[in-house]
Amino acid sequence: MTDRPVLLVLADSLSYYGPEGGLPADHPRIWPSLVGRELGWDVELVARIGWTCRDAWWALTQDPRVWAAIPRAGALVVGTGGMDSLPSPLPTALREQIRYVRPPALRRAVRAGYGWAQPRLSRLGRPVALPPALSVDYLEQIRGATAAVRPDLPMVATLPSVHECDAYGRVHAGREPAVRATTAWARSTGVPVVDLKAAVVDDFRAGTTNPDGIHWGWASHERVAEAMLRVLRSP
Repeated sequence: MTDRPVLLVLADSLSYYGPEGGLPADHPRIWPSLVGRELGWDVELVARIGWTCRDAWWALTQDPRVWAAIPRAGALVVGTGGMDSLPSPLPTALREQIRYVRPPALRRAVRAGYGWAQPRLSRLGRPVALPPALSVDYLEQIRGATAAVRPDLPMVATLPSVHECDAYGRVHAGREPAVRATTAWARSTGVPVVDLKAAVVDDFRAGTTNPDGIHWGWASHERVAEAMLRVLRSP
């Protein structure tokens, strides 16, 4: 352990996936590492595939790594919200429970059925994984809880990225409602936000993202890091 500040990041898989797949939390080219290196800080990245603002809240309240990082944190970045805004016509709880289905043959059949239905039903665009009002409620709980123990700790939130993912029917009708709700909350609380779409959309236009249509290429990680640094360095 060092005496350097910690960049504490609660996020989804966009924070640690590159153009060819998932990477270790200390990979030097993902945006949290780029930001930490530029600031001279350590990085504590707590993230998983599919995490929403609700999962970020659970991590804050249940993960002892987060508890250990908060006293040394120089900033808290909540990089969730993108998954919240994606179409989820089948309940999120159903997807999460598939791994527990037994026997294995039945689990494979259920997973295949989910994989067939999800992209087709996603074309409806709704419901989303987490309604905007609920996402914002979890963001506010995160802000309030950290302020109670570290009132001096800066917090940064994010606006959803974009995608061209077949698994979600290439539909993202939930993004704009999520942007409006998150922006209104951020203005009312003074929490700065980084617009992930603005940082990554050029990569999607150029076709240089991950082939899955949702995760980013290296240029996007670099631009997200630049946007984060501008916010973290602002007075």
